[in-house]
Amino acid sequence: MCGIVGYIGNNDAKEILLRGLEKLEYRGYDSAGIAVLNEDGVHVFKEKGRIANLRESVDLGVEASVGIGHTRWATHGVPSKVNSHPHQSSTERFTLVHNGVIENYEQVKKQYISGVELLSETDTEVIVQLVEHFVKEGMEVEEAFRRTLSELKGSYAIGLIDNENPETIYVGKNKSPLLVGKGEGFNVIASDAMAMLSQTDQYVELMDKEIVIVTRDSYTIKTLDGEVVERAPYTAELDASDIEKGTYPHFMLKEIDEQPFVMRNIINQYQNENGDLKLDDDIRAAMKGADRVYIIACGTSYHAGLVGKQLIESIANIPVESHIASEFVYNMPLLSEKPLFIFISQSGETADSRAVLVEIKRLGHKALTITNVPGSTLSREADYTLNLYAGPEIAVASTKAYTAQIAVLAILAVDSARAKGIELDFNPLQELAIVANAMEVFCDQKEEMEQIAREFLAVTRNAFFIGRAADFYVCLEAALKLKEISYIQAEGFAGGELKHGTIALIEDGTPVIALATQEHVNLSIRGNVKEVAARGAYTCVISMDGLQEEGDRIVLPKIHPYLTPLVSVLPMQLISYYAALHRDCDVDKPRNLAKSVTVE
Repeated sequence: MCGIVGYIGNNDAKEILLRGLEKLEYRGYDSAGIAVLNEDGVHVFKEKGRIANLRESVDLGVEASVGIGHTRWATHGVPSKVNSHPHQSSTERFTLVHNGVIENYEQVKKQYISGVELLSETDTEVIVQLVEHFVKEGMEVEEAFRRTLSELKGSYAIGLIDNENPETIYVGKNKSPLLVGKGEGFNVIASDAMAMLSQTDQYVELMDKEIVIVTRDSYTIKTLDGEVVERAPYTAELDASDIEKGTYPHFMLKEIDEQPFVMRNIINQYQNENGDLKLDDDIRAAMKGADRVYIIACGTSYHAGLVGKQLIESIANIPVESHIASEFVYNMPLLSEKPLFIFISQSGETADSRAVLVEIKRLGHKALTITNVPGSTLSREADYTLNLYAGPEIAVASTKAYTAQIAVLAILAVDSARAKGIELDFNPLQELAIVANAMEVFCDQKEEMEQIAREFLAVTRNAFFIGRAADFYVCLEAALKLKEISYIQAEGFAGGELKHGTIALIEDGTPVIALATQEHVNLSIRGNVKEVAARGAYTCVISMDGLQEEGDRIVLPKIHPYLTPLVSVLPMQLISYYAALHRDCDVDKPRNLAKSVTVE
């Protein structure tokens, strides 16, 4: 679910597609490909690795004025040339690129195309084979395309070309971003306007479950039922004085949207050429040799550390304690015989954490820093470093660094478990790829987050977040985000603790946002929601697919239970962002706060 481009016009499609894909490299990818169509038929070029590799494989002698292109990040099937896009139907009549995840592709395969030999391991190939299946049954291509999409469950952004019709690109969208760009004598498609800004600044936004018939001179939007939809293009504008934010009004929103790319970049950085985990041997030995791990952090990083504690204990069976740095340095507990200290810091310059590092080094203990800034003080002074690879985080309120920290902690936990000989059915690289897709789908649904912020938080003076197990840790982070940028007094609580005092603060209209992503405590948190609702609270439940109940406001895509905090925090970040906007707060630079806390 990385990047799509397409072109139909009168110029050489190859170079336009390649340049468009290069503009999408920031998203992260493991392979790339293009398909162009001319009077000789369709020509497909694809390669594992960088777009530079793809460029070298493209036959410069092939001239074509229509084509589609794709950058892929693997979810179904390993990164390889055969699994990369574009994919073709059995007769090679249809060629397709796809972003997203088709949840029911196995059922579709069994029901419709069980006799078709598939070349790849992807869910995408099932789509293109299904289009051909319906055409062979006698349907026109457009009807077959609409029928195919109506059979799919999940997320998709699709570009399809037909070897027998070089005058059309068929486009479809559901939950994954995709735009049609309008030009003079040509049209384009792109998952991100940045990819095709060199061609046009006029773009048509597509809604879920719509298709578009794109030709050189026109575009026709239709529903899956065939009803025509009229929608004018908009102008994609870039402010040269604000280029670092691109088209975003604030760094925070940009950094929220960058989280899928961060997940993919972490996967890329922490896997070897065989697709296995790649971690420093010394770090592995230090984790294996520790009888207890102490996680030291502040603020958002501390909340990530709480999730990390649960990951390391659950996956690697290593006891873990999480501590607030400013407390630990003055009130150090009794330490185990062979401790390992993990310092988590976005900036790597946090003064409170460094004070602890200085003291534990004086005591002769080993330290590992997890940071977004290699070469920072905590990185230099610790024995080992794991980088977050999240890219610069400019907004004061941390978003992508938090999820990067949890992702790296998950990788560390699995690597430590394997070093101890623990057999796992949890592949963090594969599961993080699924998380990246889920993040990208969710980040395309901002309207609901803004509505919740407007309803619940635009005028309130306080708010509560409740959850159990891992959800409780996310609630702590949610409350911090809301406090940081909207100045609303917000608190995160374990659901069961409400009745031990805090429920006294609940009154008519008090906003209470509840997380319900943990199956083993789902009924318990539902009971807590009823308790506060009975006392007049204005409740909003955010649940995970499979655990939802009628009335839940948001249902998150289902991911592995270990990694739910990576996705459940997204609505919290966005709700906080929109609450701050509605209260006219400075989102990127909240009062009294700094990005890097370098004093105690």
